[in-house]
Amino acid sequence: MLYANALGISEAELFGDSPAPTHPAENGVLTGSVVAIPILPWVWEPQRTVDAVYDTSRDDLMLDRRQAVKALAITAGLPLIDPAQRWLSKTAYLSEETTHSGRIGIEEVARIEATADVFRTWDHTHGGGLARKAVIGQLNEVADLLRETHPNDISLRLFHVMAELSKIAATMSWDCGMQTAAQKYYVLALQATKPAGDRHLGASILASMARQLLYLGHPQDALELIRLALDGVRSTITPRLLAMLHTREAWAYAALGRPEAFRKATDSAEDAFAEISDDDDDPVWITYFDAAELAGVTGGRYLDMARKDRRYASDALTYIGKALQLRQHSSMRSLALDQVGLSQAHLLNGDLDAAVSVGITATHTATQVQSDRVREQLKDLYKDIKPLREPAVVGLAQHIRETLAR
Repeated sequence: MLYANALGISEAELFGDSPAPTHPAENGVLTGSVVAIPILPWVWEPQRTVDAVYDTSRDDLMLDRRQAVKALAITAGLPLIDPAQRWLSKTAYLSEETTHSGRIGIEEVARIEATADVFRTWDHTHGGGLARKAVIGQLNEVADLLRETHPNDISLRLFHVMAELSKIAATMSWDCGMQTAAQKYYVLALQATKPAGDRHLGASILASMARQLLYLGHPQDALELIRLALDGVRSTITPRLLAMLHTREAWAYAALGRPEAFRKATDSAEDAFAEISDDDDDPVWITYFDAAELAGVTGGRYLDMARKDRRYASDALTYIGKALQLRQHSSMRSLALDQVGLSQAHLLNGDLDAAVSVGITATHTATQVQSDRVREQLKDLYKDIKPLREPAVVGLAQHIRETLAR
């Protein structure tokens, strides 16, 4: 029963007593999700955004995470895309200078910003499970500070760090399997970028929202958000941010079954990445997107296409292999995803021994992160190898079951 629960399948299916049932996605949402339209906090006025962040984070701190994980409903389609369009509006916020001194100064704001950097690093290194509540608590404190009046320079930085913390909270919520909460925090993060005056951060948040939609089976909506992001920053975008957005665009085309459009967007991503120079003043939140990330994301999409056409498996092996050669071991979640993906690519390419060897390494790496994405990809690998009866494969299946049951 423990293994069956960890793998999200029945005991009969686990032990081969009955064929695996098929669960077609409803309205493009992953199997097991509740298809509904939850109320997202779409507000664009600064103080209403502050109130929404404060109320959401306060309630979240008192939430039973096990119950929250069961709430898998997300908003998609027009109820999501239409309100997001307002991000493009030219409305200026916080334009009136004030001499009022709040209860914090620049040094205190700098310490909050440094804390956000620590949380971001923790997320990249270990996944979101262990630090999520700490991020939510810090976010609530920043929202509480913004309920007061501050000089404009401090308010701008507080809104900016609120947007960053909301984005980190969204990613960590996702890693905890809390899809509804993740989408809500992404929306709050996007709204906070308006008074912060940071279009580039807003474009990055839209890309994260698109990635979640792609994960949940909504590629057309994801593509709309990426186009919105590109429209918002086209005249000022940096090469690194442009490269990242094009990888998301390519991901959507791959999911839509459009290989030529995928290749074109991938070429655009690689061309943009080649333009990165040491003189670029990239903010810290985009520096994660390096050569390893570019190769890993591209390889993952070739892997997706190889599931329908195995001719793409060799491309997946090439790109994911490159990502693993370049990947810093401080990014354990990405390392685990690459390793699982490489095992799956070897399996599709017909190299069973390599698939098993890399798969065992991946299960060990997976024990070092708290990530629902890694767990789900391990489950997919398990389902891929489950019909096989070779002794080496049986050993890998046992490793995966034990890893997911911990």
